[in-house]
Amino acid sequence: MTNLAATAPHIHGATTFDDLADWGVQPDAIAPGSHSTGRLLHKGPDGQPEVGLWVCTPGEWRLSIPRDEFCHFVAGRATYTRDDGEVIEVTPGTAVMFPAGWTGTCRVHETMRNLYMLV
Repeated sequence: MTNLAATAPHIHGATTFDDLADWGVQPDAIAPGSHSTGRLLHKGPDGQPEVGLWVCTPGEWRLSIPRDEFCHFVAGRATYTRDDGEVIEVTPGTAVMFPAGWTGTCRVHETMRNLYMLV
């Protein structure tokens, strides 16, 4: 059961939910191919907070995190490499808090699924 219009928007079965919108190709590609789909659960006043479900296919791109972002990865495999060389390996069950201003690259090895909150 899913109700995105509820006072508390919710998706049951978020790990397999497939009613996703096309969010297009990943910008700033290093290795082309990453394509995103997702579903927005909530966007507050002035766009904050933003909560949703994001799915991304393999590829690699530069990224710069504009706001604090909490991610809970429920499927797939990826490597996030910070510009200073720090490496974060992501697999199902990984939770990461990316602070605003975090910069580096993301390389998706296997299509990943992520539940996120931007604040």
